[in-house]
Amino acid sequence: MKILFIPVSVTGGLVAGFIGKKLFEQAWGLIDDEEPPKPTHREAPFVKVVAAGALEGAIFKGTRALIDHRLRSAFASTTGTWPGEQKPEKE
Repeated sequence: MKILFIPVSVTGGLVAGFIGKKLFEQAWGLIDDEEPPKPTHREAPFVKVVAAGALEGAIFKGTRALIDHRLRSAFASTTGTWPGEQKPEKE
């Protein structure tokens, strides 16, 4: 059953990427009027480059985690099988 979750996961990743991009654009618009700087921009202030990267990473990772967990819950409700581990391993 878990193999059936792969296409759902891939589709969820694409949707999460799209939503994450839009959320990041909105969030950056509250911080600065200019487009977010990239590490490849030569004349971008270092602090802005790091802030944009950190904010973008947090939004993308959070959006992906939210969508992935919700899709797994829906899959488990539909099939009766959780596609993943039941709980984190103890260290």
